[in-house]
Amino acid sequence: MNVANNWKDYEILDMANGEKLERWGNVILVRPDPQIIWKQKSFPEKWKSVNASYHRSKEGGGSWQYQKKMPESWKINYKDLTFRIKPMGFKHTGLFPEQAVNWDWMIEKIKNSKKEIKVLNLFAYTGGATVACSYAGASVCHVDSSKGMVTWAKENLQASRLENRPVRFIVDDVFKFVNREIKRQNTYDAIIMDPPSYGRGTNGEVWKFEENITDLVELCSKVLSNKPLFFLINSYTTGISSTVLENILRLNLERKYKGKLSSGEIGLPMTNSSLILPCGIYGRWEN
Repeated sequence: MNVANNWKDYEILDMANGEKLERWGNVILVRPDPQIIWKQKSFPEKWKSVNASYHRSKEGGGSWQYQKKMPESWKINYKDLTFRIKPMGFKHTGLFPEQAVNWDWMIEKIKNSKKEIKVLNLFAYTGGATVACSYAGASVCHVDSSKGMVTWAKENLQASRLENRPVRFIVDDVFKFVNREIKRQNTYDAIIMDPPSYGRGTNGEVWKFEENITDLVELCSKVLSNKPLFFLINSYTTGISSTVLENILRLNLERKYKGKLSSGEIGLPMTNSSLILPCGIYGRWEN
């Protein structure tokens, strides 16, 4: 498992009973996590100092309960990168800290490349990968179907003092956008995608991971440059093995490009503990 263990502004303080106790800068949050099925708290005292907790509703969804005064939004740093954090609906904060393992990997690949790299970031959310790739010196095309998330991504780029970097922000359905790029004969040296398990595009287009991921990877292989740098798929879809992602990349890229395939889990460590929280899976192809 690749563990995101280089954070200073984020940490898991404890986890038990389906919940994780997290520090985001100076703010302490409690959020549900389905992987935490054990009941024993390692540090019971730490749970007494919480700013806000997210509680799921039996009818679906949920809400935040605020125990202490806290800012509406605030910023945290990962190395030289800065991100705006804000409690959102359905327990999210606008950032997945475990993705730092992928950011580090992408930054190293781009910085070690001998040419200028063009990156296509699909389902790009609030732009963690966009900020990382921009920081490394790449030009990025950031695509997401949510206008609000794209606006947030612009704010993260600005917070990291990268607003002058070449980034193209697109609010669109990923299939429609990639099809247009094929017609325009635009190509990219690296592709990143973090597809949801289920979602809808800008005009209500339905996305289902198991039904659509293979078609999307096949489509994206048509916008890769002659000598691409990498292709990364990240997923949080329950029941899908990381080997499945590696298999899909193998079937679509191995015939045309020589490179290395890998896959696995990403996770977050718990401070002062040997416990690790599994957070998702990845499949990678790299030159």
